[in-house]
Amino acid sequence: MTTSVPSTQASIILDEKELEVSAERRNSIPSSHGKEEVLLPAPTREAILAVPGLTADLEAPGVYTVSWDGPDDKANPLNFSVARRWLTVANVSLITFITPLASSMFAPSVPTLMLEFGVESPLLSAFVVSVFVLGFVIGPLVCSPLSELYGRLPVYHCSNVLFFLCTIACAESKSLNMLIGFRFLAGCAGAAALAIGGGTIADVIPIHHRGKAMVLFSMGPILGPVVGPVGGGFAVQSLGWRWIFWILTILSGCVTLLTFAVMRETFAPTLLGRKTTRMQKAYPKYKFRSQYHTGMKASAYLRRSLIRPLRMLVNPIVLILSVYLAVGYGYLYILFTTFSIVFREQYDFSPGAVGLSFLGCGVGSVLGAVLYYFTSDRILDRLAKSTGPQPEHRVPAMCFGAILMPIGLFMYGWAAEKQVHWIVPIIGTGIFGHALVMVFQSILNYLVDTFDIYSASALAANMVLRSLGGAFLPLAGEDMYATLGLGWGNSLLAFIALALVPVPFVIFKYGHRIRAMATVRI
Repeated sequence: MTTSVPSTQASIILDEKELEVSAERRNSIPSSHGKEEVLLPAPTREAILAVPGLTADLEAPGVYTVSWDGPDDKANPLNFSVARRWLTVANVSLITFITPLASSMFAPSVPTLMLEFGVESPLLSAFVVSVFVLGFVIGPLVCSPLSELYGRLPVYHCSNVLFFLCTIACAESKSLNMLIGFRFLAGCAGAAALAIGGGTIADVIPIHHRGKAMVLFSMGPILGPVVGPVGGGFAVQSLGWRWIFWILTILSGCVTLLTFAVMRETFAPTLLGRKTTRMQKAYPKYKFRSQYHTGMKASAYLRRSLIRPLRMLVNPIVLILSVYLAVGYGYLYILFTTFSIVFREQYDFSPGAVGLSFLGCGVGSVLGAVLYYFTSDRILDRLAKSTGPQPEHRVPAMCFGAILMPIGLFMYGWAAEKQVHWIVPIIGTGIFGHALVMVFQSILNYLVDTFDIYSASALAANMVLRSLGGAFLPLAGEDMYATLGLGWGNSLLAFIALALVPVPFVIFKYGHRIRAMATVRI
């Protein structure tokens, strides 16, 4: 058997000669060339404990469990250098910014687009924006399980390339149907980083510092849809709507190349699985298995992985948080799909100026992210002094956001209805954006802290429901405002948000009991 396994940050390298010499030195096991070598000691506790990264399975004699070479093993993603770990977080956050950017960047160009294709349906004008988010429903159900089966890195590479190609197809669309189809496929591909990015952060960032990393990660889904229309409004005015997709193609191509250059595998079960395979090849007469070995056949494990995100939705805490976030995410896209109409009709904004109306929500989101960045981990550390870190310690920020959300909606709706100075409804959207960021980041952190290595599946389940909200609620936005007006229409949304205010307070007090109610194996 082997002893220590040299490792680097990028990979675990097995040096057979060094292993044999080390094994002989540590365990005084004679070996000679041309004869059968005994490379492993008998599976006694004393002998096995002397071998870093290996333990004997006492219930299965002759089987050795492969783990990290101790708490400081540099091959463990949690022990990557600080620069490597934060480079990984930055890379994932950049991908999660590009994808939501694409979801709304061409929203200001929808009237121009519909005129070119000769389509007048208000429903289709909203759907061509929200269909991208509908792709977020399908993508996570495939990408998250595959990342937990084959590792994070292959999923990132494949999804980035597919997103790049689909964006080119959008730029070359010859009909509205073609554009809608490739927008949907681009959404499916772009969902990968959004679904598994939180899992990657859990792979490389310890829990006490995870709040700061999650701020960077979650800014993409919130800030991307806000920044997109600002640039999109001026781009369509000067370059035309197709150039919006060419700009996205250039950005996604650069990010794809960056990911190929700097990204490394971070999923611990995959890394230990590779280490186990190499040891098995080097020492075929002995049996090894990873500490994450499930005992299931590959086909059965694949089936379980593919249905795990759906199983997560049966988990009470995942379901509650996902429905709550779906409401907020749906509200966000109702605002995004109607800003162009509201600010053109109520305030006579030009297409370029309409894009600037999204900045209120963006500024509020940035301020919310800054507040969460400086308070989340501090709150967790203070609350954890008596009980240790608990997922519920991420919830106070959600309580704050839940209170602010209806305030922002009331302010936006009635200010726009009465045509108060344009800055007032934009401030209202800023309050809403601030609130949504606090809720969004708290929920993502809660799920990552709760499910750890399976957090990608938990985030995928959450993403399915919130994307359904983001895809379908906006379809009712124009009709709702036409029937109720901007004031009462947004008041309806605010009253629903007000009724949901108790949810985070209940999670904070009873979340541990709700988590204990889960009965479905993941």
